[in-house]
Amino acid sequence: MSVGMASTLKAIEGCRVLLCFQPRYSYSTAKPAQTLAFVPASPPPDPLEVKKLQDFIFSSRRLFVITGAGISTESGIPDYRSEGVGLYARTDRRPIQHAEFLRSSRARQRYWARNFVGWPQFSSYQPNVAHLTLKKWETVGKLHWLVTQNVDALHVKAGNQRLTELHGSTHRVFCVSCGNQMPRAELQEHFEALNPTWRAEAHGVAPDGDVFLTEQQVQDFRVPSCNKCGGHLKPDVTFFGDTVSKEKVEFVYQRLAESDSVLVAGSSLQFVSQ
Repeated sequence: MSVGMASTLKAIEGCRVLLCFQPRYSYSTAKPAQTLAFVPASPPPDPLEVKKLQDFIFSSRRLFVITGAGISTESGIPDYRSEGVGLYARTDRRPIQHAEFLRSSRARQRYWARNFVGWPQFSSYQPNVAHLTLKKWETVGKLHWLVTQNVDALHVKAGNQRLTELHGSTHRVFCVSCGNQMPRAELQEHFEALNPTWRAEAHGVAPDGDVFLTEQQVQDFRVPSCNKCGGHLKPDVTFFGDTVSKEKVEFVYQRLAESDSVLVAGSSLQFVSQ
């Protein structure tokens, strides 16, 4: 079943739609030197385009918003496709595949070692003005529902409650065998206990929260198993090649059907979840 943005676009034919692929101006709640490194170059905002956006939002009564990785670049998190600064432009590295994670203990070791090193920084990122604005729209009743493709939990940190994290969140972990869940912060403590002397220097950061490490660096890293059944632990995210649950998709379509307009921010809508 295809549940990606292509089918979503087909479903919103009855709504007014405005696409904002990347922010055209820079606001930030943190230091510019820390937050703008992954924001692609862009011209100053066109006053006519700004007015068009203002009119669109003002006339919307039940706004449905879809956000992608571009909305978080000003918080310091890189995206995949931005020209010059996205992951694909900076490296030939690609995200882990769902099937590889499940079948290969080596792949899981590599993923968790990188994630362990990257977690302190990734978990510290904070919402920027775009996230906070969406929260304000929810507070005043303008935002009917928010769907994000991101797994960074920044909308949760901003306080949004009318929210679906389509691809999950890196801030949660579950066992693929018994379904037992735990906060990612708790798993970090287990990693530290199992690897008291393990050290690795990170090389670069990725959109999904891990960092670049060599094979030699990760070979001695120990990964804990589920403390209830001994199964494999996985972040509660939809890896590439995985599927979004039918129930979640149907829920999103219901919220979409209740809306009168759609705003897309920070997404090219080019990626299709399977």
